[in-house]
Amino acid sequence: MELQTAPQSGMSEKTAASEVQEPTVRIHQGIDEIPPEAWDGMLKDDYPFLKHRYLAAMERHQCVGEEVGWIPRHIALYEKSRLVAAMPLYEKHNSWGEFVFDHAWAEAYHRHGQQYYPKLVNAIPFTPATGPRIIHHEKRNFRDASILLEAINSIMDRHGYSSLHCLFPDQADREHLSTSNVLVRSDCHFQWHNHGYASFDSFLDGLKSKKRKNIRQERRKVSEAGLSIRWLAGHQTTSKDWHDFHEVYNQIYQRKYGIPAFNLEFFLEIADTMSDQVILALADYRQSVIAGALLYRDEKTLYGRIWGTRQRMDSLHFELCYYAGIDYCIREGLERFDPGVQGEHKIARGFVPVQTHSLHWIASQPFRLAIRDFLRREHHGVQGYMDRVDSHTAYGIRAP
Repeated sequence: MELQTAPQSGMSEKTAASEVQEPTVRIHQGIDEIPPEAWDGMLKDDYPFLKHRYLAAMERHQCVGEEVGWIPRHIALYEKSRLVAAMPLYEKHNSWGEFVFDHAWAEAYHRHGQQYYPKLVNAIPFTPATGPRIIHHEKRNFRDASILLEAINSIMDRHGYSSLHCLFPDQADREHLSTSNVLVRSDCHFQWHNHGYASFDSFLDGLKSKKRKNIRQERRKVSEAGLSIRWLAGHQTTSKDWHDFHEVYNQIYQRKYGIPAFNLEFFLEIADTMSDQVILALADYRQSVIAGALLYRDEKTLYGRIWGTRQRMDSLHFELCYYAGIDYCIREGLERFDPGVQGEHKIARGFVPVQTHSLHWIASQPFRLAIRDFLRREHHGVQGYMDRVDSHTAYGIRAP
């Protein structure tokens, strides 16, 4: 295996083309260094967040980059000149936008006079949605994953990265990326599953009477307040729709003194390049947009990603981000609705606990052993929590 890295930010070595041996691993400083047809040609499903156009839009409009601490270091495996495997990879100087919280780990390094940052992260920025994290020209295999992990380990040794983190991989990639020194972390998200419901009312019929009554009451409050919800596919949206959404999205961060991850230019681009997978839900009140949610879809799943609102209105968040999404899944025949992280209140609205995972390679053996012990205890806590919340399911007996 030959490793090539582009000359930027501490990764300066590069092998002359005449000396390249096969297979070759290259580090790309941007996704546009890889042809879209080569990258997308390796995708095996319609998972939206791993598509070249999605990653490129984030880079092109500075949603990721040095200023926000997500520096592209995409790693790719070539045989001759053909791309045969790749992983989206980022150099991180903070833990913002990962949704797998390791601030305590960083603090432990700091207390012992060690540097936790920079680290390497194999993930989709700001997107806690389980999916593939390594792509292959043919079917998934251990060989490609092994070569890429070996190259990343070499990079970690040479450039002083403290660790590698693979966030929200699907089951197949958890198997392909598991090595003897990997640490596995688990967490709990809440998702809705479609069990062949003919309508929203048929879904409600399976819930406990009190939960069913509460949901109908919340939906009625939105309707009686004079709110209406528009669901628009990307090709149905206008520039004004995105300007309105961008404004209500920013309102959330202005109230919380945070920094929005995405910007108007990003929204406009994905509406054009991913129009069949982008869904914009807008809540209208008195001829003005007062709230909105951005969702994505593939052949089986609806993904709720971000939302915003100008003003708080009773039950609007539940309608826009949960109930309307369930309605959409039933109407479109989608199997699953993943509305995002957090929210124990989702249990009362028909969502069920689902275990998610992340994989971690820690370079320092003392810290690796300490983190391993922490994760062992944390896993038992997560499992106990999932058992407790599952016992409060909204369904009549248990979730189907």
